[in-house]
Amino acid sequence: MMSEGTTGRPTAAERARTLAYGVADGVLVAPGVPYAPVSAHITDENGRPLLLMPAGSPVVAALAGEPDLPATLRLSDVAPVALPDRVRGRAWLHGWLTEVPESERRAAALRLSRLHPRSELLDLGEEWTLLALEVAEVEIEDPWGTATLEPEEYAAGAPDPFTAVEAGVLTHLDGAHRDELHLLLKNLGHFPSETTVVRPLALDRYGMWLHITVPGTEDPGPFALRVAFAEPVDDMDGLRCVYRRLFAGATRS
Repeated sequence: MMSEGTTGRPTAAERARTLAYGVADGVLVAPGVPYAPVSAHITDENGRPLLLMPAGSPVVAALAGEPDLPATLRLSDVAPVALPDRVRGRAWLHGWLTEVPESERRAAALRLSRLHPRSELLDLGEEWTLLALEVAEVEIEDPWGTATLEPEEYAAGAPDPFTAVEAGVLTHLDGAHRDELHLLLKNLGHFPSETTVVRPLALDRYGMWLHITVPGTEDPGPFALRVAFAEPVDDMDGLRCVYRRLFAGATRS
């Protein structure tokens, strides 16, 4: 079950760009080729996925005979906090695979190293290959709903500013601030019992999702509750201010 606030929400394009950015788990699917887990990935400024693949991967071999290989990048958004069902959303980016030209490889590897520091040191010529996916259509399915996006609509979006740090923020909240999250739930008018368990589930610039279970009751859950921020935030300073206000209110209640 899911409940959400009314102040701001990410668009479908923003959500898709966030999943494609490089944190979500990725698998390449191409006709006649075994499924290929993506070792690491990131997107360029227009949202085009750059994919690090083993040089001996069957999908790389398939490109030798078909320079523009139709393929789908399947992405699974997995919560960093250990929960019974950790998949928060999925996206499918359909398009054509190409190998990144030699003239562009260093720049692509440096961009990839923003999320995966070892990638710029890899021997791309011997052990690893960089592929690019030219996006033709995007599908997304997550707690906000489902959507299909044209490439122009997808490219016009932007990944959430907290994508790269969300895991660290949520694990910190889960490890150090569970009492405050429980009090926050009370402030929101949900009257949690002593057994109610509140865990951080997701974060974006517009708000956060809480994962709630109530063991020992007729309907223990889980269900997700949306906590909307008063206004969107774009950096860690703004996020810290939001949390201070939320937790100060929770402590006073």
